[in-house]
Amino acid sequence: MTDTGLPNRPETPHAGSLGERGGKSAGVPHGSDPGSRGRTTIADGVVAKIAGMAARDVPGVHAMGGGFARGMGAMRERMPGVGGKSVTSGVKVEVGEVQTAVDLEIVVEYGVSIIDVAGDVRENVIAAIERMTGLEVVEVNIAVGDVHVFDEDEEQPERRLE
Repeated sequence: MTDTGLPNRPETPHAGSLGERGGKSAGVPHGSDPGSRGRTTIADGVVAKIAGMAARDVPGVHAMGGGFARGMGAMRERMPGVGGKSVTSGVKVEVGEVQTAVDLEIVVEYGVSIIDVAGDVRENVIAAIERMTGLEVVEVNIAVGDVHVFDEDEEQPERRLE
């Protein structure tokens, strides 16, 4: 860069030129935050997926959704070409510009502390959403719709006798 002798005048590149620093456009002051040069929107479905995945990661959560939603999910998993679990089953979100609220319906495993599981779900969901989206989570409402009890036909987890 050569000194033009003019006091404190930023160089303005010619039209179509990127200038010496590359990527800067004419009229944009050097040092302005690139994050403030546009708008990011996050779809409700994205926040719902994050919440659903974070809730399922908590030990003691057996499934998400109410009886009907779980039944439909089980049918969908068995259908060829459709398959796969819906990570948003049992999740409802309201997403604003800077805040979000989450409603979850969960099924807990028999024998766990529902209060502890709900607290862990709340913490995990809030941390995941705020870290991944930057949105402030104003509330996470949790409805425990069922307790999963192992049937004799199901494979039970092995318990160690000590």
